[in-house]
Formats: sequence, C-alpha cells, structure tokens
Amino acid sequence: MKAVCIHCYGDRDVLVCEEVECPTPGPGEVLIRVHASTVNPFDAAARTGYMDSYFHYSFPLIMGTDVSGVIEQVGEGVTDFSIGDSVYTRAGVYKDGANAEYALAYAADVATKPQSLDHIHAAALPHVTLTAWKALYDIAELSEEQTVLIHGAAGGVGHMAVQLAKLRGARVIGTSSQHADFLRELGVDEVIDYSTTAFEDVVSDVDVVLDLVGGDTQQRSWKVLKPGGILISTLQSPSEEDAAAHNVRRGFVDSAPPIGPTLTEVARLVDAGQLKPTVSMVLPLDEVQRAHEMLEGKHTKGKIVLQVVS
Repeated sequence: MKAVCIHCYGDRDVLVCEEVECPTPGPGEVLIRVHASTVNPFDAAARTGYMDSYFHYSFPLIMGTDVSGVIEQVGEGVTDFSIGDSVYTRAGVYKDGANAEYALAYAADVATKPQSLDHIHAAALPHVTLTAWKALYDIAELSEEQTVLIHGAAGGVGHMAVQLAKLRGARVIGTSSQHADFLRELGVDEVIDYSTTAFEDVVSDVDVVLDLVGGDTQQRSWKVLKPGGILISTLQSPSEEDAAAHNVRRGFVDSAPPIGPTLTEVARLVDAGQLKPTVSMVLPLDEVQRAHEMLEGKHTKGKIVLQVVS
C-alpha cells in the first residue's frame, strides 16, 4: 500500500510517500480502507521528535491520526463491526498512523461515521474534537454560564472547542488574527485580534483558558483567570508553581483510549446539526509536505484533509 512515512525526525522533507506492506488486523483490531485522513499539529510535533518523550516511536513510522473509511478486515474477537461498514476514528497516536491507503485501529476506538458527512468531512473530526472534548468536558467540566477563553479559536481544535463550549451554554472569547467573521458564525461572543490587542488587557475573570498556542501566550494567560479557574494546554504542561502562585488550577490534554464511545456521541451531535467540522483545503496524499507547510503557517481555518480515495 501507499503510505506517508518518516525514517527519522526532521523537517517537512523527511516525509516520503512510499510503498509499504499492508498490515493485518490482530485480535480486537480492524483494518480500515482509508478514504480520507488529515494533518494535525500533533503530526508536525511527532515528525520533529517533539513527542519522543511521550511516545517512543520506531522507524519507519507511518504518519497521521485521523481516518474515515470502510472496514476492510476484522480481527479475532471483533463483533461490533463488519466488512463494508463506514467508520471513523483516531489512529496512530502510539504507533503507525492513517496517512496511508489502509490503517489499523482497535475496534474499541472506532465509531460509525456520521451519516450526514462524507469521508472528507468525517476525517476532519476525530483528533480535534476528542482533544477539545477532553479539555472542556472531562478536565474543565465546563458548565452553563461559565466563560472560556480559547487561544487559536479558528484552528482545528479551536473551532470544535468553540462549538462544544456553546453546546454547554458557556460564554466564549476567542483569539484570532484573520478569521473574526468565521468565529462569529460559530457563535463566539467576543473575538480578540491578537495582532492588534493584548488579550490580557481586555479579558479578566474567566473560568477556563484553553491554550492551543503555548509559549508566551500561555504565560500571559494566568492573570486573566478568576481564582479557582483552570488553564488547560494541548501543547505543554502548565507550570504547577505558576498555577499555585495565581490561585488557579492547571490541566494538560493527553490521549485516553478507548475513544469509541465519545466518537459515537460526536457523530450523534453532528447528525443532529449541533456540531460541524470545517475543511479549509483538500489535498492528495502525495502532497503531504505541502499540507505540513500550510499547517506550520498557523493561520489555517479548520482542517486540512488528505484525500486517499477520490
């Protein structure tokens, strides 16, 4: 099969599209014929070696996490899915991923694809929605009438986090330099252009900060939280000392399988018209280097999808 692999950590030029052996599902696994996959900031971090302290990968490594496709084979003991089922999932966090013609996944992590979406848009859902769900629902336990500040609100995780927060009845403040109209369409109550306005000068007493940017943005976020509030990051674990100094809490989003039940609920919300992924560009699998280049520009709206089956 054709797959996007890396043979060492590095820049975009380490990404190669090559022929590799098609995997075989083991007990509890399914083999998915990939129709669409994506690129995420997680993929760029894994490619550069940033994630090596969390996940000890071996080479060659197939890149990619998101997948929407059709069940090709089922492993021993799998009873919830059959050959031909249209499914979606997040694969490849711990091992070979889904930027390929076929991908393995544990059946417990797989869900039926939303009926209202094609594979292109279904592939845009898993990683970003699971990340936002974990941050806002599981860690922050976001509730009605709370206020959440989302840094990078127009990006992949950000635009799903906005929608999940609004579903909980929260007030949402989002930062973006280029996509104010898009964020207002999603329901953001207040948009801050971080290129012209320092968010800490105009925001205070928020219950939750979701940091999708890191670095200096994270450090400047402590002061906008109300006492007892929480700063959650997807990039770097916030400092315990800083949290204590500001009398707030901290959280870090990690991967916690099984994810099938959450993806099933996400599909239900999508089919009910309550969640909608945004796809900014669709590229063929062999243009993965271009996809990573766009991703690293950090101004993408929604998701970049790699189409495998046309």
